Amino acid sequence: MTVQGATTVRRAARPTIPRARVPVLVTAGLLVAMFVAGGLRYDGFASGQVVLNVFIDNAFLLVIAVGMTFVILSGGIDLSVGAVAALATMLAATLLRDGWPAPVVFPLVLGVGTVLGLAMGAIIHYFEIQPFIVTLAGMFLARGLCFTIGTDSIPINDPGFTALAYGRIDLGPDLWLSPSVLIAAAVVLAGAYTLHHTRLGRTVYAIGGNEQSALLMGLPVARTKVAVYTISGFCAALGGLLLALYMLSGYGLHAVGMELDAIAAVVIGGALLSGGYGNLAGTVLGVLVLGLTQTIISFEGTLSSWWTKIFIGLLLFVFILLQRIIVGRRE
Repeated sequence: MTVQGATTVRRAARPTIPRARVPVLVTAGLLVAMFVAGGLRYDGFASGQVVLNVFIDNAFLLVIAVGMTFVILSGGIDLSVGAVAALATMLAATLLRDGWPAPVVFPLVLGVGTVLGLAMGAIIHYFEIQPFIVTLAGMFLARGLCFTIGTDSIPINDPGFTALAYGRIDLGPDLWLSPSVLIAAAVVLAGAYTLHHTRLGRTVYAIGGNEQSALLMGLPVARTKVAVYTISGFCAALGGLLLALYMLSGYGLHAVGMELDAIAAVVIGGALLSGGYGNLAGTVLGVLVLGLTQTIISFEGTLSSWWTKIFIGLLLFVFILLQRIIVGRRE
């Protein structure tokens, strides 16, 4: 065997990390580094309940980010999710205040979000309008409907709703989770199964990779593009219900900017804004990075909450550049 042949064999045998997984691994490493740094700097930070609190405080964002992941994987964007979540809180609070039972309110609110998502998806595809414009209009529509319902915060005092809001699932001594976290976990698992084990999921990736190629392969592009916005609308409404559980109120100014937080979480989790690559494991890590950033700033005590936005902005710059490097090499 020649020296060149031996070198080639050694290179082939050497384990390599696929370039596509690099952003997710970087996000996971960043999350671990943040937790270790927080544990070294702050007393009481390195505890299991601190980690669980990140999930508890961001369960609604995680659900919304799941829907955003579907949209971004297809090559689209949805700017309406924060407003739809706020509309969900207002509808739930108003109907519960008027005596509607919670088992009726929940599916009704979810249905409103789903219909809004379906309508935007249909307009985007059949009228060939940019998703940015359509979902921006949807954002103004949903936010305007919030203030049509009421301009003030509406407290939620329904016994069943408050019992669910204050519910605790004990995991051990001084460790607990809220029911919202279990709902968010169920949404993540359902979304991951859909993306990786169903025809819909495979078509989402195909459309994000190259929509024209997906059409030539005979894939149901129209149905899938409408479906991803329908899923996003459903997740936004469900996230709004979880936000209402967290805040125990409905308010038109709830979830302002949450669409940007969801997009940031998906991008930090390694998804390409151009579509075709990403996964829900990365999205979960992205949400945890955002949540842990807020936790560190609250432990610091001397920093403004705006430092969260500054840190997230810097992270976005880094991950966008990292993605560009990876995509450039692949091309």
